[in-house]
Amino acid sequence: MLPRSISRKDFIKNSSVLLAAGSGLLATAGPAAAADNRTAPLAGKTLTLKNVRLETGFEYDNEGDVVATKTELFTIEIRDGKIGAVLPNNPSAKGVDAKGLLALPAFKEMHIHLDKTYYGDKWKATGKRQGGVKGMIALEQQIIPELLKNSTYKAEKLIELLQSNGSNIARSHVNIEPTSKLDSLKHLQKALENKKDSFEAELVAFPQHGLYYTDSTGLMKDAAQMGVDYIGGLDPASIDGSIEKSMDFVVQLALDYNKGIDIHLHESGESGVKTIEYLINKVNENPALKGKTFISHCFALAHIDRKKLEEVAEKMGNAKMGVMSTIPFGGTIMPIPTLYKYGVDVRAGNDCIIDHWNTFGSGSVLQKTNLAAQLYGYRTEFDLSRILKLATHNVLPLDDKGNRQWPRTGDKADLVLMDASCSAEAVSRISPVRSLIHRGTIVFSKS
Repeated sequence: MLPRSISRKDFIKNSSVLLAAGSGLLATAGPAAAADNRTAPLAGKTLTLKNVRLETGFEYDNEGDVVATKTELFTIEIRDGKIGAVLPNNPSAKGVDAKGLLALPAFKEMHIHLDKTYYGDKWKATGKRQGGVKGMIALEQQIIPELLKNSTYKAEKLIELLQSNGSNIARSHVNIEPTSKLDSLKHLQKALENKKDSFEAELVAFPQHGLYYTDSTGLMKDAAQMGVDYIGGLDPASIDGSIEKSMDFVVQLALDYNKGIDIHLHESGESGVKTIEYLINKVNENPALKGKTFISHCFALAHIDRKKLEEVAEKMGNAKMGVMSTIPFGGTIMPIPTLYKYGVDVRAGNDCIIDHWNTFGSGSVLQKTNLAAQLYGYRTEFDLSRILKLATHNVLPLDDKGNRQWPRTGDKADLVLMDASCSAEAVSRISPVRSLIHRGTIVFSKS
């Protein structure tokens, strides 16, 4: 049996003996953080973890199939936010005792709306949805003024939920429309500033109420100059009435301000496919957008025949485009294995978490990975270990041949300590996150 837990008390106790090179002892933040049961970040340059479990290789049967994952205990030295050394385990070393917990790369939540949520406030179920996306736009126009009153606080609580589930990075879409104007962005940026030492985010300027349906183009131009990383868009045919006009604006704004693109595309019919192909052509015309262009949801790919799917997926892969998926099930199962086949950059996210769109978001991207494993039949030790890449954005402890490739000296010190024996178990059981380390600082721990 592996020892399983690290208590908050142990972390704070052990932190008192961690040596910070030339900068004194590592210390916790003040008592206010302890009072609400959150683990405060440890300030300092150096962190030593001993008794850390790392994957070291695969075990094979007589037919050459992977049947288990080998692990060993190590001591990890972290300096200046990066992995300084991965050493043979020294149980007597001064440092934080990981107690045999499994280290995995920290998770990345790549599609969420931190700026609008009920999380951290009173529970409220969603109402009956009427009028499709346009109906939801009308609803938002009514409720956003109230949501904005404490949106910074709720964003911070939502960030803490993500951290407790192992994510230290998120890509958040943020409303840019005439009702909230730029306030959703400003409020979220304040929350991110408050969390800057423990969490990172990429921001997408998102015209949730349409670029032209509510005339948000001027606000989008303003947002592009306010520190966002991506230019968003929404269902150009059904909301704005023109694929070309809407996508041309998004592409040009991204080029003008050197941003990436990440659009919401819920349309599942012919217009959805046309939008995908139009954006592929635009990316090919503007190579600066390769590797920086994503389609969130992209449901149209789940509803086309196999031949067309293969054709579109290959074009997306060649254009170095990506798909941000919430791993939907029911009548819309995304063809993620086919996207992987053609080199499409697939990333996962929770999207809505306890808001007026959906109340089922857990905040765990590992849970989304588990759902993908179930949907696509990833049951073996090998397949389960590979699909972990959905949670970590392609960073895996072992390569396909079982060679250890993470962590290595110089890697960012972003990792989770899991109550699991290996990656496959972590995915299959949605194993508990016991600690999150962001840039070499412990920002969450739980016994």
